Amino acid sequence: MEEKKRSPIINLLKIALPLLLGGAILYWMYRDFDFRRLQHVLWHEMDWTWMLLSLPFGILAQVFRGLRWKQTLEPMGEHPRTSVSINAIFLSYASSLVIPRVGEFLRCGVLKRYDGVSFPKALGTVVTERAVDTLVMLLATAIAVLSQMPVFVDFFSRTGTRLDQFFGQFTTAGYVVTFICGTAAVLLIWILLRKFTIYNKVKDVFRHLWQGVVSLRHVDNGWLYIVYTLGIWLSYFIHFYLTFFCFEQTAHLSIDCALVSFVVGSIAVIVPTPNGAGPWHFAVKTMLILYGVESNAALFFVLIVHTIQTVLVILLGIWASAALAMKAPTPSLPEEKA
Repeated sequence: MEEKKRSPIINLLKIALPLLLGGAILYWMYRDFDFRRLQHVLWHEMDWTWMLLSLPFGILAQVFRGLRWKQTLEPMGEHPRTSVSINAIFLSYASSLVIPRVGEFLRCGVLKRYDGVSFPKALGTVVTERAVDTLVMLLATAIAVLSQMPVFVDFFSRTGTRLDQFFGQFTTAGYVVTFICGTAAVLLIWILLRKFTIYNKVKDVFRHLWQGVVSLRHVDNGWLYIVYTLGIWLSYFIHFYLTFFCFEQTAHLSIDCALVSFVVGSIAVIVPTPNGAGPWHFAVKTMLILYGVESNAALFFVLIVHTIQTVLVILLGIWASAALAMKAPTPSLPEEKA
C-alpha cells in the first residue's frame, strides 16, 4: 500500500527532474538573450534550404536503426515487421522527450504488443545496440581528439575540466550543478533497475537478455549490420553538419569543427534531459566559440537547430502512433517457459 502511495510522486519526479535540470541549464545560458531577434534570424538571416535538406538524414538515421534492430532479433527466432520496428524507433525517441531513456523500454513493448516479440530478448538487443553505438562514439571521439587536439585542450581549459585545476575552479554553483546531475544519473539508474522487476521469473529474464547481448554472433549478414551502423551515425552527422550552412557565421567552418562539435554534443546528451536539452546546447555552443563563432551567434545556432530537430522527433512520434494505431495487436501468447 505504501508503494502505491509513492508511485504518483515517483512518476512525477521521473518527468520533473529531467525537465528542471534541462530548464535550469537553458535558463542560465539564455538569461540575457535577446529573444526578440529570434524571429528576424529565422525568417531573414537563416537559409532554410539547408535545414530542409538536413531533415531527411534525421529520419534516415532512425530508419537504419529500426532495420538494424530487426536484423539483430532474427537470429533469436523473432521476426518483427519492418514497419513496426521502424515505427517503434520513431515512438521511442519521441517518448524519451518526456521521460529520458523510457523509449528503450517502450519500443520493446511495441514489438511485443504488435508482433509478439519477447520483451526480454528485445531488451537484450537494445543493450547490444548501446554497446555497439558506444564503441562507434569512442572511435569517433578518438578521431576528433587526435585531429583537433589543440581545440580540445583549449576546451578543457576554458571549461575548468583540466584535472590539475578541476576542483580549484569549482564554484558553489558548480558543486550544486554537479550534485543535481549526479542525482539525475542515480535516479535514471534506479528507474532502469525497477523496470526489470516487472517480470517474476528473474532467471528467465536474464537468460533472454544474455541471448540478446550475444545475438551479434548469429547475425546472418555481418557486413549489412556494419552498413546499418555506419549509416546510422553518418546520417546523424550529416543531419547536424548541413545545419552549419544555414547561418552565415557557421557556414565557413570546416568539417573538422562539425565532427568535434558533433562528438562533444553526442557525449553531452548522456545527461538525462529531454533530447539533451541544456547540456547539448552548452557543449556545442562552447565548441563553436572556440572555433571563432561569436557567442550570441552560437546561442542562436544551438537554440534553432536543437528546437527544429526536436520538432522532427515529435512529428515522427506522432506519425508512428498513427501508423501503429492502424495495426492489429498480436493476440496474447502463453507465458514463456524456462
